[in-house]
Amino acid sequence: MRDKKVSPRHKLLHQGQLISLYRDEVHLPDGRTTHYDTVRHPGGAVIVAVNSNREICLLRQFRHAVNGDIWELPAGCLEDDEKPIETAKRELLEETGWSAHSWKSLGNIIPSPGFCNEVLWMYKAEDLEIGKTAKDNDEFLESYWLPMNKIHQMIRDGEIRDAKTLAAITLLNFKL
Repeated sequence: MRDKKVSPRHKLLHQGQLISLYRDEVHLPDGRTTHYDTVRHPGGAVIVAVNSNREICLLRQFRHAVNGDIWELPAGCLEDDEKPIETAKRELLEETGWSAHSWKSLGNIIPSPGFCNEVLWMYKAEDLEIGKTAKDNDEFLESYWLPMNKIHQMIRDGEIRDAKTLAAITLLNFKL
């Protein structure tokens, strides 16, 4: 990535529970000045949980922003001063009831760099042990264990459209 010599001035437009919206005054590399609306996000972790049958845990989850249910991997936002791996461990247990004894980084992605600073860290979780879920009150989801060939078919058929899930499955396939 090119080292940018940008000195933005930020004007807070909206402070939400999770995100903040800013109007940034940005000095471009060619000397011009422009404005960008930018979403600030704490980042998150995405988990590819693999059980002893080599199946992957997918969630069918209601998402208000898209007005319906979507297929996605377990994931969640970083909390204050929380490391991404700790977020991954917490979210896997909260959303699925499973914990893992083996964790491997799959890298990270920037899902929407045109307007948002969100970074998502991806992890493969194995050697699983069942525990108890602790879903948030506003989470409506069900977990399913699916073989990779079924997940690939769901991607081909357009059933899985969630960007973080598509990226994590791609990274997993490259690192197998």
